[in-house]
Amino acid sequence: WYQRRVRKQWYQRRVRDTNYFINTNLRMTAATISYNGAGITSAAGVISLLSEPQIELKIFALNKLNLIVHEFWAEISDVVDKIEILYEDESFEERELSALVASKVYYHLGAYDEALHYALGAASLLNFDQSSEYIDTVVARAIDQYIKQRIQLCDDALDITIDTRLELIVEKMFQRCFDDGRYKQAVGIALETRRYDMLESSIMKSDDIPSMLSYALGIAMTLLQKRTVRNTVLQVLVRLYTNLSQPDYTNMCQCYIYLNEPQTVCNILNKLISSSEAELLMVFQICFDVYESATQHFIDDVMEGLGIKQKPAEVEAPATEMEVDSTTEGVKPSEEPIKTVAEDSAIDKKKAKVGSILSGEVPIALKSQFLIRKNTSDMLVLKNCKDASRNAVCHTATVIANSYMHAGTTCDTFLRDNLDWLAKATNWAKFTATASIGVIHHGHETNALKLMASYLPKDPAGGSPYQEGGALYALGMIHANHGAAIIPYLTEQLQSATNETVKHGGCLGLGLAAMTSKNSEIYEQLKNNLYQDDAIIGEAAGLGMGLVMMGSLDEDALSDMMQYAHETQHEKILRGLSLGIALVCYGQLEAADPTITELADDKDPVLRMCGMYSVGMAYAGTGNNKAIRKLLHVAVSDVNDDVRRAAVISIGFLLFNSPEQCPNVVSLLSESYNSHVRYGAALALGISCAGTGMKEALNILEPMINDPVNYVRQGALLASAMVLVQQNDHTCPKLKHFKELFTKTISDKHEDIMVKFGAVLAQGIINAG
Repeated sequence: WYQRRVRKQWYQRRVRDTNYFINTNLRMTAATISYNGAGITSAAGVISLLSEPQIELKIFALNKLNLIVHEFWAEISDVVDKIEILYEDESFEERELSALVASKVYYHLGAYDEALHYALGAASLLNFDQSSEYIDTVVARAIDQYIKQRIQLCDDALDITIDTRLELIVEKMFQRCFDDGRYKQAVGIALETRRYDMLESSIMKSDDIPSMLSYALGIAMTLLQKRTVRNTVLQVLVRLYTNLSQPDYTNMCQCYIYLNEPQTVCNILNKLISSSEAELLMVFQICFDVYESATQHFIDDVMEGLGIKQKPAEVEAPATEMEVDSTTEGVKPSEEPIKTVAEDSAIDKKKAKVGSILSGEVPIALKSQFLIRKNTSDMLVLKNCKDASRNAVCHTATVIANSYMHAGTTCDTFLRDNLDWLAKATNWAKFTATASIGVIHHGHETNALKLMASYLPKDPAGGSPYQEGGALYALGMIHANHGAAIIPYLTEQLQSATNETVKHGGCLGLGLAAMTSKNSEIYEQLKNNLYQDDAIIGEAAGLGMGLVMMGSLDEDALSDMMQYAHETQHEKILRGLSLGIALVCYGQLEAADPTITELADDKDPVLRMCGMYSVGMAYAGTGNNKAIRKLLHVAVSDVNDDVRRAAVISIGFLLFNSPEQCPNVVSLLSESYNSHVRYGAALALGISCAGTGMKEALNILEPMINDPVNYVRQGALLASAMVLVQQNDHTCPKLKHFKELFTKTISDKHEDIMVKFGAVLAQGIINAG
């Protein structure tokens, strides 16, 4: 009985297993046929296997689904929860396969975050060498997520843990770039992910290391918008430059200029000066680059480290004995090198030549000679403007246009030929006319005092204070950003002046001459003039303080200026300080954000306007998206027209390195109901697209010249001239049309004076040089 029972049970199990085997084969065959068979477009057979209890069937189903998911993802999405359960089951041996299928389903559903989440669970199964939309999308999302986490970790100093699976994907992409020889792409990913180790590897593994270093330096200086990150990258590049078999000292010094390390530049120059004569040309090139790129304060530190001293301007002779140079046109600035004590020494002779470059003597002489030699300005344009000038406003505009046309050329023929007409200027018009001489003779430093002798202050009972103030302002423009020689004279004149107009010109001139020098003594002198609480003096002093501390973000200076801005009752002083504060923030990127936020939230509209200009100065040329969003928000939301106009104008400062973007950004603003916003849009186009002749910008500006508001028409005329400057009929066919338009506007007797003023200035800009 027992044996019969055992045989019966064995027989029943055999039948059951045989039936199960037959059914399973039938189902698997049906599932395969449903996929491979012609005309069958359903994955239902494969999907049904996911409900079976046997693990082998589920694995078989997942393998088949992985093959057909891109065609039948809609059907599979109904059971994606079952696939997720398999992934979450840690005992399931094919968790990665289930994650891969789920990731592909979510990819087709457009849920890219979920797709990335499950793709990370199947990282070992992803084939990054395969070119498909799914792989490219997942990799892009993974890199974006990795960039976000790295920025939080490195830039924001947040205590977060980077997902190792993300890091694995990014590492594979780096390796793929290396294998394919796409080193520039690897550099881009390394910079965005803050992987400075991979940046170094990308450069060193390339076939042309110097060109890759130059590429990385260009990217760092133009696209990296965070100052701390840029500094770190520059330090990496400097180390790589140093390790080259032949170090690239030129680019190294450019990095050190931005890192504000004058002593390191000084050490490099000392090393090269002490070496062979073959390195002398490299020394000269570095000196020219330093002069062009660095601030006065930086250059002064380098010269001090090299033991080179600049000699001040000779002011021993009284002003009355100075002779006006009647043949200033074409005069060459002195090329006599600065003398040193040990002149006979070979090294000291080299340093003397270095000093003549760093002090600006040689660069200014070369630039002046070029401008004089290439000057082809049309005097007939100015004559027509002069003949059409029937009021003081157009008279002043013509004088300014003359200075634009002949800036730096030393050609003052128009002024000398029209002395009687020029004498009609009174009060501030005389101030402007005298100051315009400084623009014409910009860089002509050798004979500056003799040139301005007849206009400079002589004694307390001297000539017109407007003329004397304008002359001091002119001296500042002649020595702008290079005023070591003239600063003692301007300081003395400012101290001895008693008239507010003379002090106004003295403050402006001193600020220009000491621009970016961070000279504390000059700053204190200007601050003392500010504290006199005189509207005329205070306006110039506030702007002068900003010029002296330009780009320093000096906390004490900002504190002094902002505190007095809240205390003063004079709007002129407040406006001068607002521009000064913006200049102090120049080029400081995110470091200026606390100051900008404080100004933008102020109740005083002038200080909010200062906040907008500060954004433009701090992020100038960067095209920073966050800054542009802030400016656009204020441009459409602030209750004050001045603030809105300043916000739109500042967009031009942000985008001047990528002018092609500006027309798209301001096109809607140019059609705003608010005339101040339209004016700001016009100037933003003029600033960002200057000299490009860009058709898109001109297409926006041309209708604005016929705007119903004269103020806007003036801005459109000025901006059009700025866009068309240095263009010709071949590069920009519309040039002739705009010139004729300017001429017609100037000669029209019935035209509004404000529009005429803009047209005359536009003529000066478009005909410059």
